[in-house]
Parts: sequence; C-alpha cells; structure tokens
Amino acid sequence: MEIYGTGRLEVRITAADVGKRVSVRRLNDPAVPGEKFTDTVGVLASWDDGVLLITRKSGETVHIPETSLVAGKVVPAAPARRRGPAATYEELARVATRAWRPVESERLGEWELRAASGFTRRANSVLPLGDPGMPLEAALDVVRRWYGDRGLPAYVQTATGAEGTQELLCAELERLGWVREVSAEMWIGSLAPVADLDEGAGVVLSREADEAWLARYQRKGVSEVALKVLGSGPSVWFATVPGAAGGAPAAIGRCVVDGRWAGFAAVEVDPALRRRGLATRVMAALARQALDEGASAAWLQVETENAGARELYAGMGFAAHHAYHHYRAL
Repeated sequence: MEIYGTGRLEVRITAADVGKRVSVRRLNDPAVPGEKFTDTVGVLASWDDGVLLITRKSGETVHIPETSLVAGKVVPAAPARRRGPAATYEELARVATRAWRPVESERLGEWELRAASGFTRRANSVLPLGDPGMPLEAALDVVRRWYGDRGLPAYVQTATGAEGTQELLCAELERLGWVREVSAEMWIGSLAPVADLDEGAGVVLSREADEAWLARYQRKGVSEVALKVLGSGPSVWFATVPGAAGGAPAAIGRCVVDGRWAGFAAVEVDPALRRRGLATRVMAALARQALDEGASAAWLQVETENAGARELYAGMGFAAHHAYHHYRAL
C-alpha cells in the first residue's frame, strides 16, 4: 500500500494525537530480508516510553518504536462507505443486542453486563457503550465479580474499524492482561436486493424455533435459556426448508426485524445440499417478510475465517461495517 508516494516524508503526529486515526510508515529491521518499509493504518491508542501502540481495523495491536518512524499523519476517522445503508457503530451495536437478548442484564454506568448461562459470548459479555461511571480498572473488577458470581468467564465485547468504535478500550484491555479470543465482522447491506434474489418457494416461516428447526441448528442440546435467547427480539422469524422423509430440514435461518433493520442469523444448510442456492432462498424469504414489516436495511455477523459465508454475503451486496471482538479476563 503506497500511502506516501509523492512529496517529502515527515512525521506529522505527536502524542497529542492519541485517539485519532493515523497512517504511519516505519523502517523495517535491516537485518531481516524483505521490504524496507511497513505502512500501518489504525487508531493511535498510546504513545508511551518511545513506543506507539496502533490498533488496526481488524483489532490487531501493533507496537512501533518511535525511532523507526519515517512518516506519519492523521487521516479521516473512517473511510466513506460507497454503498449500502448509512449507519453508526452505536446504532448497529444496539440493534444487534436487541436481536440477541440475554436472560439477565445489569447496568454499570453506560455498560451493560449480560448473562445467559453461557449460551454464546454475545449474550454473556459486557457491551461497553460509553462510560462505566468509574475508573476502568475498578469497572473491570466489578465485571469479574459479576460473572464470577454466575460461574461464567468474564468477557468484554468491543469493536474496531468504524467511527466511534473502541480501539482505545481494546488497547487498555490488552495492557491489563485481557486476551482477545474471538473476532468477527458486522456486515450491512440493502434489504430489497436480498429479497429479489429468489422467490423463496418452499420456505416455511414461523414465530418459533420448533423441533425440526432445532434439528438443523448447529448448537446441539439447546437449553431453555438458549430458546429464550433465540426467541428474543422485537419481531423474530424462523425459516425452514423441509428435508426429505421427515428428516432434519434442508436449510434454516433466523431473522429479527427492528425498525428499518432486519438482522439475519443461523443460516445453515445440510452439508450434502450446499451450493444449491438454499441459503439464498432462505434469506430471500426472510427478507420479503422483513420488507412487509417496513424494514429497508439488513445486517449480519460473519466470522473472519468463514470464507464461504463471506463470498455468499458479498454476492448479495453486503459489505463489512466494523469488526467486533471478545476479550476474556485471565
């Protein structure tokens, strides 16, 4: 990536720019074969003791000795989106948490502590949208105790890569010894094009996850707590493509309609029937229902390693908005 292709190289950032998005070029170790320079773009999380700590969009933290800097500048907080609905990180975070509610929650300032007997990290982690009302280390002590009282590991869900995300918090968690275990991405797109991809023939929609739907769901042994989480949200729909001879469904999906947003999840297909358009059919049927309820935009979450899903959703017009991560206390 050539970010300093013309003009004189100069470092135009200082420690006063902590919290801003920056682009820097550093000189690599001459003893190591390869490129002479490395470019890094991300949020300047700290600049202490001669070392810059930059958090990239992916959530990766990069340590850069200031003596290796050859260029640096502040860049716009987030690149402009070229397609799809406009959305802030906070709006999407709140929509996503309403679509996957815990069975128990408690406020800690502007943080929400969430628990659901360990069923998924999203329902068993802190959502920190603002100030906890006390110093960070004290807040994290409260978090550890709260989850410990419930026999659960303490997790904090953070986000990176968009305006208003939490690169500084990520860096502080890492400094305090919290470990990033899981990263995924929030993708968004327009809803109508998804509905137009297929007529959705043969897809059965229901308000409840019945035994057939659960037979295809990848999380086996679903408890009553899990059923409560699955059924939570403003307007929840479950889609099923029946299987042969009363067996497990050929495909399933879940959608939560919430104002202008429709959130897709649990889109799963019988491994023997993949690459036949069943996932597209399920999502199209759910999208049609969401359009009928007034939604116009769509979101979903996809793991960074799931190449097949990323290809599918990109083909539907979705694009990454931000990355999110779960940090666990040791």
